[in-house]
Amino acid sequence: MSIRYIHSKAGEQLYKQVACGAEIVDYHCHLDPKAIYEDKEFADIGVMWLEKDHYKWRLMRFAGIDEEYITGNRSWYEKFEAYCKTLENSPGNPLNHWSSLELSMFFDIDIPISGNNAKVIWDMANNVIREKHLSPRKLILQSKVIYIATTDDICDDLKYHKLISEDKSFPVMVKPTFRTDNLMLINRNGYADYIKKLSDMTKTEIKDILSLCDALVNRLDFFTSMGCSISDVGIQYTPDPAFTYEEADMAFKKALEGIYVGSPLFGKFLGYMFVFLSGEYKKRDMTQQIHTGVIRNVNTRLFNKIGFDAGCDMSGDPMDGVSFAKLLDAMDKESKLARSIVYILNPASLYQAMTACSSFRDVLFGAAWWHLDHYDGIEENIRAIASLSSLGSFMGMLTDSRSFLSYARHDYFRRILCSVIGSWVDDGEYPIDMAKKVIYNICVGNAKNRFVGD
Repeated sequence: MSIRYIHSKAGEQLYKQVACGAEIVDYHCHLDPKAIYEDKEFADIGVMWLEKDHYKWRLMRFAGIDEEYITGNRSWYEKFEAYCKTLENSPGNPLNHWSSLELSMFFDIDIPISGNNAKVIWDMANNVIREKHLSPRKLILQSKVIYIATTDDICDDLKYHKLISEDKSFPVMVKPTFRTDNLMLINRNGYADYIKKLSDMTKTEIKDILSLCDALVNRLDFFTSMGCSISDVGIQYTPDPAFTYEEADMAFKKALEGIYVGSPLFGKFLGYMFVFLSGEYKKRDMTQQIHTGVIRNVNTRLFNKIGFDAGCDMSGDPMDGVSFAKLLDAMDKESKLARSIVYILNPASLYQAMTACSSFRDVLFGAAWWHLDHYDGIEENIRAIASLSSLGSFMGMLTDSRSFLSYARHDYFRRILCSVIGSWVDDGEYPIDMAKKVIYNICVGNAKNRFVGD
């Protein structure tokens, strides 16, 4: 029987011999370190699938499911049944693929997901949860995860990272990521209060952009002392590389006074901060992740009701590739260009972003992100990286998820990767022994060398 999602003979061989069951280095996710530390047994499959996964919420809304069955007060079984009915009518959607793989990998359930089968799946999965006492750590270990980088605001105290690192019974490295969105979004409500919090944590009087940078160095030193080697930013605005210190300082001081900072001054602030932080990352041998092209919280009513991460974000306009290349160049000219991974959310930006990245050393193009991590998007991303750069340097897949079942997404990616490279092997374009090495490095080797070490 053929392996799902693999469409080449050599691809099946490569998957069985190299990719299937390989270790996982999850260098970007949104898992909760508190949940990892406390390791509470899950109540049921409804909670596991639907409590925090806005991917699923989004699909259910599109299918016309009432919000009561998504984030409302209906029982977990009712929500679970509504999700199963949604998948029944969503062929080709990656959630259908991921959910099927999750049932197979973690519960040994291999029946179609549908409204008619919802009760059967519910009972079978919940029996497994009870019998195996499934909890966050058990799922992590079962998935052969060796490293997790969570996503953490720069003002986080990292309490649970410390507690996890002190627990010698859990062998998985759980490290923080230095996430700067709240720092960059100077027009967000409460920005001055946020800076006051940063000021208090660092015992720094933040009154201008120089003192802000002093506070950031303080927080970076703390994060790296906790094992952090990765930063991240994912905002919808384009930094302006043609900034001056005076312009950036003026923008920041206005924000502290609660004055709205419009374009182009906001872009000048972003340009200054991106270049400064990249230089600090480089000093510490960190890898910076840059997520581009997302417009967040476009549904005001749901945002007011649910808040952030409600599943109401969208792909933005194509990136300003020329400005982005100039930003990388500004970093590079000052010897401040850290090792980088760049992600896009608009496929129209694919070739422009990728050719910008490949103009600089160790600025890599990342995995197909968010709305693009479906079968076609992953395959296109792999082929584009192969065509325009060195595929063997690719850092591979990440979960980018709040769900502890999402490690099935790594397996999904690996099947597609093996399918693509296997087709080249079948056509005589690439020898299978070399393909095995490349696939291992993309699946785990490259990320392991960079983030885990020996």
